[in-house]
Amino acid sequence: MTAIYEFSETEMNGFTIDFKDYQGKVLLIVNTASKCGFAPQLKGLEELYQKYHDQGFEVLGLPSNQFHQELNSDQETSDYCQMHYGVTFPMTKKVAVNGGNEDPLFTYLKNEVGHGRIKWNFTKFLIGRDGQVLERFAPITTPEKIEPKILEALNK
Repeated sequence: MTAIYEFSETEMNGFTIDFKDYQGKVLLIVNTASKCGFAPQLKGLEELYQKYHDQGFEVLGLPSNQFHQELNSDQETSDYCQMHYGVTFPMTKKVAVNGGNEDPLFTYLKNEVGHGRIKWNFTKFLIGRDGQVLERFAPITTPEKIEPKILEALNK
């Protein structure tokens, strides 16, 4: 696969997320974990999603238990994220972000930016309206610090 729009993921509710639906939009892809110390970033991600969604901004959360900080079931994760952080943006079923069972989306994202393994939860990838990976952000980079880059991508 050579373009972000060739991917699909499965939402927690079982529906397919077809990345073709993101064409022409700015997308922030985040590997999440409910019990991670960075989990409060979910609130900031939701705030950005609400603030810019009407301008063509999307957030996609991909929970991962590779760092042993995710709840047991997708339903528990969904409930927790909604209850504690008000998450309404789409979240997928759990995925692997590294290794032999790595989700192909993360293989693609890592290859596009050339920074290797995902080192921790809440690594973020900003995708432009043209489907190109614009930037990778470290887990410690808060959603608020990414906001200027999101605005820049929305205004291109």
